[in-house]
Amino acid sequence: MPFDTKVPGVTILAKVTPEYAQILTPEALTFVATLHRTYEKTRQELLQRRVQRQLQLDQGQLPDFLPETRAIREDSTWRAAKPAPGLQDRRVEITGPVDRKMVINALNSGAATFMADFEDSNAPTWENNLSGQINMKDAIHQRISYTAPNGKQYNIRKDGKIATLIVRPRGWHLDEKHVRVDGQIVSGSLFDFALYFFHNARKSVEIGIGPYFYVPKMESHLEARLWNDVFNTAQDYIGIPRGTIRATALIETILGAFEMDEIIYELRDHSAGLNCGRWDYIFSFIKKLRQSAEYVLPDRSDISMTTPFMDAYVRLLIKTCHKRGVHAMGGMAAQIPIKNNEAANKAAMDKVYNDKLREVKAGHDGTWVAHPDLVKLALKVFNEHMPQPNQLHVRRDDVHVEAADLLNTDVKGAITETGIRANVSVSLIYMEAWLRGAGCVPIHNLMEDAATAEISRSQLWQWAKHQARTNEGVAITPAYLLNVLDEEIEKLAKEMGEQRFKASKLIQAKKHLATQITGQDYNDFLTSLLYDDIVELEQIQARI
Repeated sequence: MPFDTKVPGVTILAKVTPEYAQILTPEALTFVATLHRTYEKTRQELLQRRVQRQLQLDQGQLPDFLPETRAIREDSTWRAAKPAPGLQDRRVEITGPVDRKMVINALNSGAATFMADFEDSNAPTWENNLSGQINMKDAIHQRISYTAPNGKQYNIRKDGKIATLIVRPRGWHLDEKHVRVDGQIVSGSLFDFALYFFHNARKSVEIGIGPYFYVPKMESHLEARLWNDVFNTAQDYIGIPRGTIRATALIETILGAFEMDEIIYELRDHSAGLNCGRWDYIFSFIKKLRQSAEYVLPDRSDISMTTPFMDAYVRLLIKTCHKRGVHAMGGMAAQIPIKNNEAANKAAMDKVYNDKLREVKAGHDGTWVAHPDLVKLALKVFNEHMPQPNQLHVRRDDVHVEAADLLNTDVKGAITETGIRANVSVSLIYMEAWLRGAGCVPIHNLMEDAATAEISRSQLWQWAKHQARTNEGVAITPAYLLNVLDEEIEKLAKEMGEQRFKASKLIQAKKHLATQITGQDYNDFLTSLLYDDIVELEQIQARI
């Protein structure tokens, strides 16, 4: 029998276990439905606005600072909310998916905060999403534990020195197709936010840290305004003061970079600052400007934080945040320890050290790592150069960034066959894992999430579209890339062996990737492209 939500108009098109039912209570689903009915129309209008903006970009209308919001940018008197309890010192934040073992290890890691991710490092299967909500509730109530298959026990520390929990729901563009309200598919953003908030907001207030969020993939201040409206409605709904919620906005789109002041302004009573979502930012830069040959980039390995458009983005973010009294968070160190190769491990750790040193000297208030073993290294750098809780006093009045600086592609580098093959291989490996339900994947000694696959396939599309050439003069045509795709599949098949290869999702991944690298069809997000493949709808269509 299908699950009876006991809420008029709300239908669950997925299996609901007794454990999931503790999350999908009538009261929680009523809250989901309230947010959907209040804000779905606005969400759809904003998504359509993205489509129209892309058409303008395709026609050559470049991004620029908005003339209609100039007064907000130039008014030096307004400030956002002061840092909330548990967020004053964020010098090292660890991030990762919401599986139970990861949650415990992250909370125990010694990092200041843990961003539990329902977005880019989570493949949004029904099981992942609902078990993730269970894990969040158990974490906030400090009763989370885990027994590994080998019998090893995992529990959170008893000394109280656990990371402050911050939750990242999915972006506005993603749906939760297992849930319908009045026959309409529910927003993945609102679903993730609503269930976490409803079950954990009061407990967060009780323990004095939260509820806190990261909000991803925004392309305009109007999308931040929508989040702010959702926050106000949610706080009013359960009777906690407005401003209790705090949210850090990831600046991981080129369009968002032109509206940093405005995004903070829209969220100001709930703002906890901005974060340099740098890998997604590169992806967005390529995606949004993909029709122009002027913005063709070299191998992604040649694009660093000192690349002009990336350097300008970081400097502007730090200046903007500190001008408004909020944190400017640095980017991800995706490296993972390399066992049994001391030289390679040292080289990787040196790279992390130098990256974090650059960030703290630039004025960042904290940084991200993807692995617990990197927490101590990042802490060492920030403790040495930032003895105080943050660097809000570093105003960066020396920074003056124009629109042209954010679009400056004076990048030293080349397109190489090695870079092409790396993009194909990483895309395949990540997509295959995602289709199996794993959104955070170790590849070549890096902990990768969707952003790396997005950059990789977008570069391939861009190179094919503009008939770019390798450093050896080889034309990058659709036929050339499809041939490389065949060769990389064959290579992976040999490495895996026949049995493992047949059991994998690589052929499925190849089918999807082949549609994205010819310079013709282009899906805005791989996660949207692949999502239907992991949706498991119950056959109860008559109830929709």
